Amino acid sequence: MLRKKGSLIICGTFLFITWNAILFLLWGRPPPGQLGEPGRGQREVPERPTNDVVGDVLRMADTFEAELELQKNILLQIKNQRSLWEPSNRNGPKVVVPGQPVIPILVIACNRVTVRRCLDKLLELRPSAERFPIIVSQDCGHADTAEVIRSYGNQVIHLKQPDLSEVSVRPEHKKFQGYYKISRHYRWALNQVFKTLSHSSAVIVEDDLEVAPDFFEYFQALLPLLKSDPSLWCVSAWNDNGRDGYVDPGKADLLYRTDFFPGLGWMLLRELWEELEPKWPASFWDDWMRQPEQRRNRACIRPEISRTLTFGRKGVSLGQFYDRYLRYIKLNTEFVPFTKLDLSYLKEETYREHFEKDVYSAAVVTYEDVKQGQLKGTGPFRLQYSRKDSFKVLAKNLGVMEDLKSGVPRTGYRGVVSFISRGRRIYLAPPPGWTKYDPTWS
Repeated sequence: MLRKKGSLIICGTFLFITWNAILFLLWGRPPPGQLGEPGRGQREVPERPTNDVVGDVLRMADTFEAELELQKNILLQIKNQRSLWEPSNRNGPKVVVPGQPVIPILVIACNRVTVRRCLDKLLELRPSAERFPIIVSQDCGHADTAEVIRSYGNQVIHLKQPDLSEVSVRPEHKKFQGYYKISRHYRWALNQVFKTLSHSSAVIVEDDLEVAPDFFEYFQALLPLLKSDPSLWCVSAWNDNGRDGYVDPGKADLLYRTDFFPGLGWMLLRELWEELEPKWPASFWDDWMRQPEQRRNRACIRPEISRTLTFGRKGVSLGQFYDRYLRYIKLNTEFVPFTKLDLSYLKEETYREHFEKDVYSAAVVTYEDVKQGQLKGTGPFRLQYSRKDSFKVLAKNLGVMEDLKSGVPRTGYRGVVSFISRGRRIYLAPPPGWTKYDPTWS
């Protein structure tokens, strides 16, 4: 009994002290809005406690209610203005403007401090940090490159691939160790983008690429088409045959469908990654993408004039194709407002019908006619091949890339390679009635 009474006394004392503390805090300071804010009416200071307990309690309740209402309004204002002050590189909920999808740019980096050139151009041209967050995924653990990336602060998200161990490979593949590490890094980085950060699309850029003025506009405009057309599986900024003199400089807005996976600045959807990730290869991921089992008769979109340019001769490929082709790729300099253009001509049925009509209604010419500049008229012209060897000889002699991957020529659509030669449009094409690629042509 004594213990219970003691507990009651202690509780009563605590409540009494708490009650008076609340009264002191509420009445011992001026109410909100009375701190000398210019141009605003000021409330009267409440009277000090009197002997009228009921009146004091009612006044306290009114003041407390007013305080709660004020705090509620402040919280609502903070919520409404959150998008203005929330850092763009946080991994939490993203603020999305209605009708404006978020397209992260995933920069794959390793040990090249020249990643600065890539990032500087992306940041210079980026129209919105919220709609185009830049995620730099770094492999290799290279300290100087990490320092360069860190120097950008919250302008980019810096991820570090944690597994820097050597990859176990067959003895004859030891010299390809770098390709195995790249494939491992891609898998980890894409999992971060799609699974950890829950993005629905992404544009992949390697650290040795520079982008064109309309790079962001290009991908923003083509995202709806990629989402709506199941016959497409990627959008690329790259034209493998996009060297100066091999593209039409007056056709910066011209886009194509291609059966060849170009890479070098390309966009994919999360659904595609969910399809590819379970069977992602240990190495040579780009050639793996070009196999029929992965492509599944789907196409990519690519431009007439490239929206990316590679400046990295140093790499695991040891400059393969760089000196002969890549260093001469023409980077677009004209801003094309793709989001304001009608791109419905790129839908499969429409595009295929018009493309084949243009190709097979073109005048047939010989290699000698093209090489010696003896073409009459403005074109376009069709140069026909029927075998793997004839394609490779014609392509090489005309200066376009002659290699095939699973039978598909670079930039090819239904076997046709389109390019400019001496100012005329040339279609290097198989005979009419073409049906499918021959994977043995590799």
